[in-house]
Amino acid sequence: MVKPDANVLLDVKDLCVDFGSRRKPFHAVKHVSFQIHKGETFGLVGESGSGKTTIGRAIIRIHPTSGGEVWFQGEKINGKVSHEVDRTVTRKIQMIFQDPMASLNERAKVDYIVSEGLYAQKLHLTQAQREEKVAKALSDVGLLPEFASRFPHEFSGGQRQRIGIARALILDPEFIIADEPISALDVSIRAQVLNLMSKLQKERGLTYLFIAHDLSVMRFICDRIAVIYKGELQELAETEQLFAHPLHPYTRALLSAIPQPDPISERQKVLEVYDPSCHGYSDQNPPLWEEVESGHFVRGSRAELDAYRAKL
Repeated sequence: MVKPDANVLLDVKDLCVDFGSRRKPFHAVKHVSFQIHKGETFGLVGESGSGKTTIGRAIIRIHPTSGGEVWFQGEKINGKVSHEVDRTVTRKIQMIFQDPMASLNERAKVDYIVSEGLYAQKLHLTQAQREEKVAKALSDVGLLPEFASRFPHEFSGGQRQRIGIARALILDPEFIIADEPISALDVSIRAQVLNLMSKLQKERGLTYLFIAHDLSVMRFICDRIAVIYKGELQELAETEQLFAHPLHPYTRALLSAIPQPDPISERQKVLEVYDPSCHGYSDQNPPLWEEVESGHFVRGSRAELDAYRAKL
């Protein structure tokens, strides 16, 4: 029996997620596999509707899986699991949602919003202990403890997202799924939230699954990046490796869409358009998922994979 790698915190194996009826299922996620190591920030990037958020919600057990396995700290956490495992997932894995206003209960005060996880876990804390934890969580994200008595609508977008981060931190999780946490924020606030997340990661030893559609943001915060298109991973590599040697045409199309700070370069750049029909995949010629160099995985036919290797 092969011992699991102690450095692997999350192991996703052949994950499938379907929606709709059994007669007409919609395959939102198709046979996705990747590993996330302790202490790293793993990026999942793709256009809207590609299945990024669905994968994150499947990991945290919001969406049921139709196939494959999800292992966290060497324990299977998808499908039918014990009540104890379900509580462990809730405590050790938390999620930061995309819209900081929609994800906060507008009728509840910040004190209750942040401490809701403590109530759900039935930790039986005294009021003084709970208030102390809330004050520390708010302080850790750069908010004053007295903000606990206010309502979400009294805060700016950046402050609301900090409240969402505090809510995720209060249970001292080991793994956080950040679902496009800055896409709804002003450009001036995005860097502040990213810097805050990096600071918290170093202080608490957190591991992130960072979901976004902007590769330029991914380059700033992620150690490795996986590119997904229509529910299937197309390429996976270390961040600088991916930017230096983008192999899959969909990855190159995403990179070509990144705005350039120089107006002349922006006018002269050529956008690449990804056409999936150009591959000519079929039941007799299905795409393969292979490692073309150390840590660099790409999806393609045998001829395409050989061509990718020749480029390196």
